[in-house]
Amino acid sequence: MRVAITGSTGLIGSALTRSLLADGHRVLRLTRGRTPAPAADGSESAPWEPGARLDPAVLAGVDAVVHLAGAGVGDRRWTAAYKQEIRLSRLQGTRTVAEACAEAGRPPRVLISASATGYYGDTGDRVVTEADPAGDDFLASVCVGWESAAAPAERAGVRVVHPRTGLVVSADGGAWGRLFPLFRFGLGGRLGSGDQFWPFISLPDHIAALRHAIDHDDIAGPLNFTAPEPLTNREITRATGRILHRPTVAAVPAFALRAVLGEFSEGITGSCRAVPAALLKSGFTFRQPGIDEALRAALSQGRHLAAGPGGRSGLPR
Repeated sequence: MRVAITGSTGLIGSALTRSLLADGHRVLRLTRGRTPAPAADGSESAPWEPGARLDPAVLAGVDAVVHLAGAGVGDRRWTAAYKQEIRLSRLQGTRTVAEACAEAGRPPRVLISASATGYYGDTGDRVVTEADPAGDDFLASVCVGWESAAAPAERAGVRVVHPRTGLVVSADGGAWGRLFPLFRFGLGGRLGSGDQFWPFISLPDHIAALRHAIDHDDIAGPLNFTAPEPLTNREITRATGRILHRPTVAAVPAFALRAVLGEFSEGITGSCRAVPAALLKSGFTFRQPGIDEALRAALSQGRHLAAGPGGRSGLPR
C-alpha cells in the first residue's frame, strides 16, 4: 500500500509514517516549500502548498491520503490574524488535497482528513457522539468548515473519513508535551475548575485507529478519536501525579489562563465528553482505553522524559 501524508513531521504524522514503513508500506510525504532531499527512512517526498493547486499526478499510485496539516491552535495567542491563519490553513489545505484526489486519474480509495473534538464546542457533562451537532464557538466553526472542505473528494467517489481527535497523550509533542514537564517539576495541577471533561486518546491508539480507518472500506464520515471513558481535568491531573509520583496541589484559575492565553483558554477550560461510538461500532479495540495505560504508554515511548523535562514540546503543524 502507498500512503500520502501531509503534516508528516508533526506528532501524529511522524508516528504514522514510522508505523506504515515498519509494516512494509510506502509513504509519500507531502511537504511544504522546496523539494526535500531524499529521506533516510526510505519514504518519498513531494512539495505542496495549502493555498495552491496540487498536481493530481503527484497522487498517482497512491492508495490512501492522510491529511493532517494545519496551523497549531495552541502555538500563539489568538489574535484576529492568527485565528484567520488557523481557519485558512485548514480550509485551503483540505480543499487543495481534496481537489487533487478528485482529479487524479485513479483517485485514492480513501482520504483521511483530520478534524477535532472542538467540533462539538463546550458540551458540559453531556455525552456526545458523532451524531451530535456542531457547537457555536470559533473552533467548532473551524471544524465544520474543515470537514466541509473535503467535499470535492467525496463527490468524486472517494471515501472520506474525519477523525475528530481529542487530546493525544504523548510525551513528545502536542498539549501533553507541555504538561508532562510541569508535572515532573511538581507544578502540575488542575486547570480552571477541573470539572471540565477532556477527551483523550493515547498516541498508539490514535495511530492504530488511523490504520483501522484506512483498511476498512465500510468506514466513512466522522469518527471520534477519543478513549471510551472521557475523564475530567481533575481526574486526569490526579492520574498524572500518581503515575509520575509527583504532587498535584497546584491549580491555575480560569481568569489566569484567560490572562495568559486569551481566547484559547476556552479550549482548555471548556468541556467535551465525547465518546468513540462510531469507532467502537466499526470493531476497533483500544490498546490503552484508560488514562493510566495511556500515560504509561507515553512515558515508555517518550524521548525526553527519561533525561528530565527539557525535551521538545509544541502542537503539531
